[in-house]
Amino acid sequence: MSVPLQPAVEARLHEIGEVDLLVGIPSFNSARTIGHVVRAATAGLAKYFPDRRAAIVNSDGGSSDGTPEAVAAAEIANPGTILVSHALSPVHKIVTPYHGIPGKGSAFRTIFAIAERLKVRACAVVDSDLRSITPVWMELLLGPLIQQDFDFVSPLYLRHKYDGTITNSIVYPLTRALYGREVRQPIGGDFGFSGRLAAHYLAQPVWESNVARFGIDVWMTTTALAGGFRVCQSFLGAKIHDAKDPGADLAGMLVQVASSVFDLMNTYREVWPRVAGAEEVPLFGFPHGVGLEPVPVNVERMLAIFRQGARDLGEVWEKALEPETLAAVRHLAGASTLPFELPDRLWVRVVYEFAASYHRRVLPGEQLLRSLYPLYLGRTASFVLRTESSGADEVEAIIRALADEFVRQKPYLLALWG
Repeated sequence: MSVPLQPAVEARLHEIGEVDLLVGIPSFNSARTIGHVVRAATAGLAKYFPDRRAAIVNSDGGSSDGTPEAVAAAEIANPGTILVSHALSPVHKIVTPYHGIPGKGSAFRTIFAIAERLKVRACAVVDSDLRSITPVWMELLLGPLIQQDFDFVSPLYLRHKYDGTITNSIVYPLTRALYGREVRQPIGGDFGFSGRLAAHYLAQPVWESNVARFGIDVWMTTTALAGGFRVCQSFLGAKIHDAKDPGADLAGMLVQVASSVFDLMNTYREVWPRVAGAEEVPLFGFPHGVGLEPVPVNVERMLAIFRQGARDLGEVWEKALEPETLAAVRHLAGASTLPFELPDRLWVRVVYEFAASYHRRVLPGEQLLRSLYPLYLGRTASFVLRTESSGADEVEAIIRALADEFVRQKPYLLALWG
């Protein structure tokens, strides 16, 4: 089904005709940062793809701070001082409001529709609030699609060890175990994808769902993996953004992310049970150390919420967890001495049992997943205590060991699911 676009946008697309490359920037109240993102994308397209026709699309969700005007005004004052070579074709800019349910998914749907109209070969989407984007990101997100015929480029960032704890403890290891591919940051936010995959995305019956509202990033990754598309990763360096204290109130985010991942397990229930093990995917770019902004942590608060959850959520946990798992969790919550540890094996069982309980609808989804939050904080506190003095390589090895445990216990998930 064709996605309707505003007449002015349709006219602009008709004027442009066809392009090889498209960069989409979904936004909402990003006037302070989006000019930098547009300039970096423009410079990267001109430098690395000077012989390709390109367009930049800003799909804006009703900003009131002048974001579309900032996009329209974003120009490179003196291209000769920034670019190695000049573009043979100008980079077209399209500013469009998106329509549909609130959320990033509606913005992406508009970008996919424009990609289809323009018959693009390769696309990239980047966040509008990036402070760390550089022109080379365009080469890393679009190059594998153009030069090596990949369909999906997942970002690989260097992140602080306490940034992205929901990804590290749930989304990455679970996605890896389910679909059998080493995609380290499935909800990274900045992706490359082929025109073929953009058309596939557009055709999926997802656009009025909560996944489109809250989980479009992990949906894009999962759909590429489950659909058998050619997937790779590109190292983009640091992603500088407003990192959140993992001990702060991330309950709403956890509910949104976990519900999206678990809903996708139902969508692709014919795919992931047949997958065994996990394989590496090709990596582009050169991984290197970069300076990272610190992420504050409050272990005492996390442990307090975990223990309070054990006192208050007994009836919910009894429905979500198997008796042996629940007994182990309660034993941990009752132990007041440090070092506190919620081990890998137990955490994997917790996640798998919650996934199966969500599938069986033992409770309303939001109620069930909100009860996972204290357990997630307990696991995060355990991770922080274990890695206080650990360097980046050691921390990554610990996260990879957890992902391996998810793979080892996948037969347990299948038994619960069946």
